[in-house]
Amino acid sequence: MSADPRLALIGFRSDESSSYLKGAAEAPPLIRQAVFHESANPWCESGVEVGRSRFHDAGDFGEAPGRDTRATIEAATVALLEAGYRPIALGGDHAITYPILRAFAKRYPRLSILHFDAHPDLYDEFEGNRYSHACPFARIMEKGLAGRLVQVGIRAANPHQRAQAERFGVEMIEMRDFRADRDLKLEGPVYVSFDLDGLDPSFAPGVAHREGGGLTTRQALDVIHRVGGPIVGADVVEFNPKLDASGLTAFAAAKLVKEIAGRMLAGPALTPPLSQRGGSKA
Repeated sequence: MSADPRLALIGFRSDESSSYLKGAAEAPPLIRQAVFHESANPWCESGVEVGRSRFHDAGDFGEAPGRDTRATIEAATVALLEAGYRPIALGGDHAITYPILRAFAKRYPRLSILHFDAHPDLYDEFEGNRYSHACPFARIMEKGLAGRLVQVGIRAANPHQRAQAERFGVEMIEMRDFRADRDLKLEGPVYVSFDLDGLDPSFAPGVAHREGGGLTTRQALDVIHRVGGPIVGADVVEFNPKLDASGLTAFAAAKLVKEIAGRMLAGPALTPPLSQRGGSKA
């Protein structure tokens, strides 16, 4: 096991870029509550404890009139990275991922992204908005913020998004082609972005864009546990409490947070970026 990295939880209460139904801005406190809920113990499947003491809680950032939400998200993420933390962000809608990855690219220029979702989120623009929650990975890839993007659980890709995936070299694993034993060969520093509608609605009904035929929680966890490289950050997004009367989705989100955190703690050591290593390049 590697030396324990420092973990941080941060909430971004933003859904200004949501389409159809807002409400994801209310999710971060509920996910955090579920992560540390007294009904469960703090141990994860990787065999490490992920209780409150393992996290720096950076609190929640919300939208405010006159404030640039994307700039706020990027600056908050930069601050955590500069302090040596591996952040797990609680959304909010999926639009938060673009400014988060702008921050990560400053430190990890060849980052690999493992993206769970029912939708590719590769629209060039959606309803006139290039920063919609339907567009973050188009912005990420066109700006060169990641060296590799692997999408798992896709089952609602239209021709435009398929063309975008081809344009950017995205590895799209649709549910019809999903195999539990598939080796994704994610070896470098890895960022996990988990849209909760990647899970089948029977496991996560509290999402605004339900799409049947999705991943089970077990299938998603198995993919996360098999990530070969160090996980340096993550987000869990698109939980809409308005549609989660049973509380099931909050606890699904919490399980994902705990297992991602466990993989961060128990996974392989991170090789420092070249700029942070001593000596000169031969």
